[in-house]
Amino acid sequence: MYFGKIKRHSLTDRVPPNQNVTTSFPVLHAGSVPDYQDLSKWNLQIYGLVESPLLLTFDELKKLPQSEVSHDIHCVTGWSKLDTVWKGVKTKEIAKRVKPLEEARFVILHAEEGWTTNVPLDDFLRESSLLAHSYNGVPLTPEHGFPLRAVMPHLYFWKSAKWLRGIQFTKENHPGFWEKNGYHMRGDPWKEERYSFD
Repeated sequence: MYFGKIKRHSLTDRVPPNQNVTTSFPVLHAGSVPDYQDLSKWNLQIYGLVESPLLLTFDELKKLPQSEVSHDIHCVTGWSKLDTVWKGVKTKEIAKRVKPLEEARFVILHAEEGWTTNVPLDDFLRESSLLAHSYNGVPLTPEHGFPLRAVMPHLYFWKSAKWLRGIQFTKENHPGFWEKNGYHMRGDPWKEERYSFD
């Protein structure tokens, strides 16, 4: 508190090195955009090194405890978007139901068309990590991951898989699509972990 005013964090406190703030929301992905005409045929499989595997319909997912959170997000291509608002199910809620086994150390996120990305279990279980179905108060657009995407704002945004269909708990760290193509295995924007040689 300074002279009765709350000290605001500067942008340098919020924007990682070599990132530029944008007010738009760029669309970047590999492959085509899925077209879901009937969500009754959609499901999310949670499996691997867990005590209680789950297969959730979209309606079942929406009945789980919901959270709305605001986060800054950072893309490996160099843009950052501040104060984005997401609604969905915290990853901790999912883990509470499936009960990962002690040997589980990593999570593989499976998306449409065989796309995957890998995250350490600790990153998946961060308080800020979410499975989001809505952005800024409305359902996700197809280009941004409808009906469900991961949101892990403390990592570069390619780790926040769009069009999520599976969550696999594993012992080993298996590289996903971009990781096999030279991207970093973790992707911390504050350390500029963009590529595997960083």
